[in-house]
Amino acid sequence: MREIAAFMVEEFGISHREAAARVNEAFDDAESGSCPDLLGHELPEHWAYGLYYGDVPYWDESADRSSWKVRPAPPFASP
Repeated sequence: MREIAAFMVEEFGISHREAAARVNEAFDDAESGSCPDLLGHELPEHWAYGLYYGDVPYWDESADRSSWKVRPAPPFASP
C-alpha cells in the first residue's frame, strides 16, 4: 500500500498525508490477510488512479484527461 501512496504523491503532486488517507479510507475494512493477494493483481498505478479519480481509462494515452474529476479527499482528521 505504500507503493500506491508513493505513486499518488509523485504522479498527482498531493501530500503524503492525503495519499495515505486515501489508501486507508479505501482499504480500512479489508482484512489484512486478504490485502496482499488483492493488491498483488494490479500495479500501484491502477489503485492510485482509482482512489484519486475513480474509474478512468488511465492506460489510454488518447484519453481526454481534462474531463477527469478528482474525488474528494478524506476529511483532514481521518486516520
